[in-house]
Amino acid sequence: MQDAIVGSWSRESHLSSEMRASLRGLNHRFLDLLASAETGRSVCLAGQLAPLNPAQRAAAAGCPYALFNLRFEDEVHWRLRIRNAAPWRVEDESIRDDAAANFAQLALFFAWHAATSAGLAAQLVLGMNGGTAAAMRRLSVSNLPALAATEAPHLRPRWSECGAYWSALTKAARGDDPAALRRVQLSGLQLAAAARLPNF
Repeated sequence: MQDAIVGSWSRESHLSSEMRASLRGLNHRFLDLLASAETGRSVCLAGQLAPLNPAQRAAAAGCPYALFNLRFEDEVHWRLRIRNAAPWRVEDESIRDDAAANFAQLALFFAWHAATSAGLAAQLVLGMNGGTAAAMRRLSVSNLPALAATEAPHLRPRWSECGAYWSALTKAARGDDPAALRRVQLSGLQLAAAARLPNF
């Protein structure tokens, strides 16, 4: 059954192979960022990720969804940010030269690209609210650097409150069973679906 699910994700993905490769690269870069002392965002998670070698982090990063979050589910936040977004100009101060800010810029560009060109992918892969995706589609690429400069403080691990998921992912990445790792990675799809359910 799991093999069928894994195979079907590959064949029916809402992302092109190039976008899936970019997503894996962003996930890997984010896991490296979390494992380093530079972020300070999640000490417990950093302790779980730091012992993983680069190959193990790369394997963990192969999820069919983003492992990072920039409040994409918060439509009100993004509607206000986008409404007040000004285009970047040459004289504007460039984005701070630190790893979290640089990552935020890449993640925001990926999110904008997904929202403008890949249909439902931004909602399914990034957990982006439909209203946020619609607002992103109204942005021009020239607005992204100014937005990214202020969004780095909001960078968080996706499902950071779900320690069981992150523990299972890091444990499976340390192991030598690719099928077990893939099962954990696919379990994130359940978390993504649950986050989209209305609260009663």
